[in-house]
Amino acid sequence: MQTKLWRELLTPYYAAVDELMIKFNHITKTYYDSGKYSPIELVEGRVKKISSILEKAQKKNISIEEIEENIKDIAGIRIICQFVEDIVSVVEIIRNRDDMKVLEERDYVTHSKESGYRSYHLIIEYELYMIDVPKKIKVEIQIRTLAMNFWGIIEHSLQYKYRGKMPEHISTRLLAAADAILMLDKEMSSVRDEILDAQHYMRQTDSIISEILNNIQNLYGVANKREIEKIQDEFYSIYEKNDLDKLERFCDELDVIAEGYRAQSMQEEM
Repeated sequence: MQTKLWRELLTPYYAAVDELMIKFNHITKTYYDSGKYSPIELVEGRVKKISSILEKAQKKNISIEEIEENIKDIAGIRIICQFVEDIVSVVEIIRNRDDMKVLEERDYVTHSKESGYRSYHLIIEYELYMIDVPKKIKVEIQIRTLAMNFWGIIEHSLQYKYRGKMPEHISTRLLAAADAILMLDKEMSSVRDEILDAQHYMRQTDSIISEILNNIQNLYGVANKREIEKIQDEFYSIYEKNDLDKLERFCDELDVIAEGYRAQSMQEEM
């Protein structure tokens, strides 16, 4: 197949990956904006390289004309989660969407591969709207934890190097590492509530500090320098105490001050 024809073949897959990444990132943002925990930590996307497509086609005895029909992971999305429990949530999100039709599911989380590989795989059909006609694209979605992803990246690199003929001593070590990853995921799940509380505290603190600093910045145009310096000193004093309740009260008080200056400015303009 000529380079030009390959480009025409793969262009819709690149577009599908771009659109799906935007959609999954938007889901994450929606959770955060509503103050909720997002089961999606990170989203990655890729289109298979031509060499990888040809290698897979040759291995499975697939002709060039049958590539789109029989190779289902030309386009790929990887969704990374913090906890194993999040994988189930993400699968349900995908199942319930009208713009993604689930064709296949493979649960390598509950039933890992012999190598120790763990991940949840979905093959979906995604309708992409091109210039002329809609095109249905098959996309593989892999859902895994941060720990599973770390192991999976290493294993993939080694498989690529040895072309499926990995030395036994390396396979044994990888399997032992997979067992350690399984234990790590279990340990993280056992302290999940504490981790989520800590992360929620951090997000709350960051949000309040951003609002305080934004208000202080806005005051520079309307308040006198001495008052602003006093407000800043008070903020730094409270910040050093790492007391969220006091930061919230200070933020509320600063909102009142900023609103008073805004109202005064409007009256002067009138």
